[in-house]
Amino acid sequence: MIFGNIQNLKEYFFLEDGVLECFNYMKEHALNEYKKGVYEIDGKRLFVNIVEYETMEAEKRFWEAHRNYLDIHLMLEGTEQIDMNFIHNMDVKPYAAEDDFLPMEGGKNGSVVLKEGDFLICYPSDAHRTAVAAGVPRKIRKAIFKVRI
Repeated sequence: MIFGNIQNLKEYFFLEDGVLECFNYMKEHALNEYKKGVYEIDGKRLFVNIVEYETMEAEKRFWEAHRNYLDIHLMLEGTEQIDMNFIHNMDVKPYAAEDDFLPMEGGKNGSVVLKEGDFLICYPSDAHRTAVAAGVPRKIRKAIFKVRI
């Protein structure tokens, strides 16, 4: 997991080319103006989901990880807590290959709070639970880049 803010992108020059492509895309496109939905950048190799939802209590949310894609969560509006752990600490359930979705259960090892401009990169070994309220529930809007690995 890598937690950062887009104001400091020059510090992340060492990341994978696909991640850097996402950072370049977000610099060149007004993601705040995109409507909810999926936008292909390079077919199935690289795309972005624009999502909006209301955050809620952690107990109402689920844990996930992915095997074929890494996620870059970029907060556009609002505040969201994302709980984290490593999949080797979790009770892993059967993998759904068609959705690249690895469900699991367990507790958190840590959390980050994403505010506007913050991002979190989740790799295949990173369990994450999104849409958790940081204090009170709020409506959020974010971009989730998917990079095939």
